[in-house]
Amino acid sequence: MMRTYFLILVMMSINFLAHSQYTEDEWKKRDQWMNVPAILESLDIGKGDVVADLGSHEGYMTLHLAKAVGEGGKVYAVDVERYKLRNLEKNMKRRKVSNVETILGDYDDPKLKENSLDAIIIMDAYHEMKDYMTILGHVKKALKPGGRLVMLEEIDEFRKEDSRNDQTRNHDLGMNYAKEELQEAGFTITAENEAFGSWEGKKVKTIWLMTATRPEL
Repeated sequence: MMRTYFLILVMMSINFLAHSQYTEDEWKKRDQWMNVPAILESLDIGKGDVVADLGSHEGYMTLHLAKAVGEGGKVYAVDVERYKLRNLEKNMKRRKVSNVETILGDYDDPKLKENSLDAIIIMDAYHEMKDYMTILGHVKKALKPGGRLVMLEEIDEFRKEDSRNDQTRNHDLGMNYAKEELQEAGFTITAENEAFGSWEGKKVKTIWLMTATRPEL
């Protein structure tokens, strides 16, 4: 009985590590297969803009955003795990980045100020959000009219026809589900790329990217 329990714990730990985001030590390696310049181009941000990294983890994308908006801009790093935000703060302090503010969000509310953001990115985090329609409602309100939302996820090729529940259970999500949900939430889809890249360079695991906007008033 104890042996079975131990094996279950080991498998759970392996599964968590396999799907957790990357730590600071692995960021340079991630830069080799994550097309950050193209992501920033999709966000269409510049110096002085105010943006949010929703599901920021330890700050991989937050750092890139901070550089893009410059000292006159602002990045809100949102996560639901306090320890991740603490690590993010240490990472930013070590790099002398001062234009990032962390927000401990709720599982159904990122706690972003309404009509305040030029752009938001949700990267490899949307599939974890169980109250996704509620969150999309908050995201839409947080964007300025015409503000942009970039969503990026991974999906195993053999899971593309699976149900949404089956996909998210395996930490994947197909673009078709996200597109329907964004449209239902009142976003306008402006760009879709089903073959944005390969996760960790593995051809069987495709990265898709989609850009949406909050309609002008």
